[in-house]
Amino acid sequence: MALSNLDRRGFLKGTTAGALALGLAPRAFAQETPKRGGHVRIGHSGGATSDTIDPATYTGGPVVTAMIGGVCNNLVEIDETGAAKPELAEEITPSADAKTWTFKLRKVTFSNGRPLTAGDVIASFRHHMGDDTKSGAKELLKDVIDIRADGDNVVVFELGSGNADFPFVAADYHLLIMPAAADGTMDWKSGIGTGGYTLEEHEPGVRIGLKRREDYWKSDRAWFDEVTLLTINDPTARQNALVTGEVDIINGVPTKTVHLLERRPGIDLVEVTGTAHFPFPMHCDAAPYDDVNVRLALKYAMNREEMVEKILRGHGSVGNDHPIAPAYRFHNADLEQRAYDPDKAKYHLKQAGRDSLDVTLATSNGAFAGAVDAAVLFQESAARAGITVNIKNEPADGYWSNVWLKAPFCQGYWNGRPTEDWMFSMVYAADSSWNETHWQNARFNTLLQEARIELDTARRAEMYSEMQQLCRDDGGAIIPMFANFIDGKSEKVKHGALASNRFLDGWKAVERWWLA
Repeated sequence: MALSNLDRRGFLKGTTAGALALGLAPRAFAQETPKRGGHVRIGHSGGATSDTIDPATYTGGPVVTAMIGGVCNNLVEIDETGAAKPELAEEITPSADAKTWTFKLRKVTFSNGRPLTAGDVIASFRHHMGDDTKSGAKELLKDVIDIRADGDNVVVFELGSGNADFPFVAADYHLLIMPAAADGTMDWKSGIGTGGYTLEEHEPGVRIGLKRREDYWKSDRAWFDEVTLLTINDPTARQNALVTGEVDIINGVPTKTVHLLERRPGIDLVEVTGTAHFPFPMHCDAAPYDDVNVRLALKYAMNREEMVEKILRGHGSVGNDHPIAPAYRFHNADLEQRAYDPDKAKYHLKQAGRDSLDVTLATSNGAFAGAVDAAVLFQESAARAGITVNIKNEPADGYWSNVWLKAPFCQGYWNGRPTEDWMFSMVYAADSSWNETHWQNARFNTLLQEARIELDTARRAEMYSEMQQLCRDDGGAIIPMFANFIDGKSEKVKHGALASNRFLDGWKAVERWWLA
């Protein structure tokens, strides 16, 4: 079964149609025709003087937005519907067991005029593999046992075990394709890519300058003549830069100050459902959380709507005690939403042989902004269910090393991952080192292994739906809410349907947006 740019329904699309597959319901956009031209300026968080254009070092920030959305391409990109869409790959073909993946490459050129070849792809992937690499993508590629060329324009990946989501791995922001040097290594220092822009300037932690290529192979992308990305890490300064017209776009508008931008004429908010969530993990192998009825009592004692309204200021959605947000392909929208219900909480306490419950919750604003306030809200809602939540406020410095994974009941934060398998495997699999709840569910782990290699999307949807229910009803995490991605822009900046796998249109605003 091959996946081409014109026919990509199959195993990659998932069961939810169109923009519902990843993100909000389809939004109404004015049918404006994109046009070329202009100089756009982006105020961006996450820049540092230590930044390099070596993809192995990427953690986020303006370098990633410049490189993944401007200078380079991946084999695969995530489109506005959440589908894995061939990018530098023209066609993707898996074996029946999802262990062998064949990528046929497009005939495109780097900005220096050199044709893209299989050797460039192999060098780019191997840059993140091996014992010596410190790449953030090393773990993603640990199951790749061989990469080989089949001629100049075909690359074959052999995996140790099947992975139906391997195209999503190939879309990871580290795995940009850059030229191979004469010795077969990746030539990242050249700053050359196949994308719509050339890298003209890079002052780490200060600014990045891009210029549009006239010969870009995507005729319907890369609209700006020039792009400047400015590092503005302070959110207040970033918003002020947008308000005063110093920049045209900013990322990461804090929910507590969204209302200030909403009032400003000439400024638009760009908001989509994201995958970031805020679990309250309980250790399922420690009393009293080793009793599923205690866990259910605590889940029913959480007022999720209040959390979304007061902590996220309405810029999010209620959670259902599993990590699969509405932004995911296989989100189970039919799963009954758990609501705040003190009477049901009391019922489950009685099922556990208890009339009341006294627990200690470790918290810190080092977990996430507003974590202590969220703990207080939980304390108040739980009290009405006969549950006493003692709040232990921990220092923000060292919270992730001293409290998370150690305290039997605490708070956490996850930005989400591109696929259900990725998210579940990292945090909920029995053998995961980041299994923050110490949850062991045999049925869940069987489904996890089976779904990973299943190429039939309808069957995968059934599996992931059941896994979400298992997390909700048996798992050790209370997940009250998912946060939206919120960016800001001048009204003169336009865009089409938005991706919600990351902020700034999946980090692709440089390529996809334009100036009116």
